Amino acid sequence: MRATQQPAAPAPDDPPERTGSGAPGIVGVGTAVPPASYTQREILDTFGITDRRIRSVFLGGAIERRNLTLPPTGPDGLPAVESQGDLLSKHTASGLKMGREAVGHCLKDAGAALGDVRYLCCVTSTGLLTPGFSALLIKDLGIEQSCQRLDVVGMGCNAGLNALNAVVGWAAGHPGELALMVCVEVCSAAYVFDGTMRSSVVNSLFGDGAAAVAVRATPQEPPPESALLRFTSHIIPEAVDAMRYDWDDGHGKFSFYLDPEVPYVVGANAETAVARLLEGTGLRIGDIAHWVVHSGGKKVIDSVRVNLGLSRYDVRHTTGVLRDHGNLSSGSFLFSYKRLRDERVAVPGDLGVLMTMGPGSTIETALVGW
Repeated sequence: MRATQQPAAPAPDDPPERTGSGAPGIVGVGTAVPPASYTQREILDTFGITDRRIRSVFLGGAIERRNLTLPPTGPDGLPAVESQGDLLSKHTASGLKMGREAVGHCLKDAGAALGDVRYLCCVTSTGLLTPGFSALLIKDLGIEQSCQRLDVVGMGCNAGLNALNAVVGWAAGHPGELALMVCVEVCSAAYVFDGTMRSSVVNSLFGDGAAAVAVRATPQEPPPESALLRFTSHIIPEAVDAMRYDWDDGHGKFSFYLDPEVPYVVGANAETAVARLLEGTGLRIGDIAHWVVHSGGKKVIDSVRVNLGLSRYDVRHTTGVLRDHGNLSSGSFLFSYKRLRDERVAVPGDLGVLMTMGPGSTIETALVGW
C-alpha cells in the first residue's frame, strides 16, 4: 500500500531547491521526561522479580536507565497494583505535565510564544482520553481558543511521523504560521505485571517521555533549520497482529503484545520502505548523511541497520536514546533528532531520513534536507 506523497524532491545535483525557502520545516524541538529515573536492575529489585528468564530480558536489551512513573509502595513493600482507572489517571496527570514541559522547551527553542501557536497535534498510544491532550493542553497552557487541533490516538510507535505528515500539510497551507506536534507517551500507564514473558518483554522496554516539534513554512528567509521534503508509508498487512493492544479480562486492563518476530519483519522491509521514500528523487541510500531511526529495541535497531547497510555511528542517537530512556514510543525519533541537531554536524545540502515503525505493521519514513 502506498501513502499519498508530497512532490518528489529534486535530484541531488540541485541542493538549493531541496531546502529553499517556503518548504515546511522544523524550527524548534523540545523533550521532557518524568523526574524519576531507574536502572533496569533497580526496576527488577523494586518489583521483587527473581525469575532468571525475566531478569535476562531486562538486563540484555541495551537499556541502562528509563524514566518512569511507578505506583506507590503497598503494605507488602512492593509497588501497589494499579487498576485501569489508576493507569488512566496516571496517563492524564503525568502526560499533561510532560506535555507542558516539552511544549515550553520547544517554543523557547523556536523563539516563539504560546500566542504564536495556530495548530496543535497531539499523539499518544498509552491511554484514551476524551477530550484528548490537544484540548487539555490548550486549556492548561492558555493557547488561543481559535487554535486548530488534531489528536492521533492508538497508532503506536510509528504515529509520530504519521502525525508530522499532517502537521506539515497544515503548515504548507498556512505559510508563516506556527504548528506544533506533541507526542505524549506515559508507557508506565500501560504496564501489566503478571510474571509472564509476554508482559515482561513490554515492561523491560518502554519508558515515559514527551517530545514537541514546531513546524513552519517560511515564505522568506531564513529557512527552517531542516526542511521536511516528503513522507511515505510501507504497510505490512501480513504482520497486522505482530504489535497490538488487547484487553486482558484476567487483569481488567489493557495489555500490549510484541511478537518475537517483529525485529526481523521490520528489518526485512526497511530497504523497501527507504527505496519508496527515495523513488523518483535520483537519490540512493549512500546519499543520506543522517539517520534518525525509532529506538524500537536493540534487535529492531540492529536488524534495520544491517538491512540498510548502516554503521553503528549512523544510528548512534537511536541507540543512545534507547540506552538512556528506553523505547519512548511515538516520540522516540524526536529525542534522537534533538541529539543530532544539538551535535551541529548537519550542514546545508545534507539529507537525512527519519524512520519510525509500529503496529499495522508499518514503517513510516520522511526525507529531511538542511
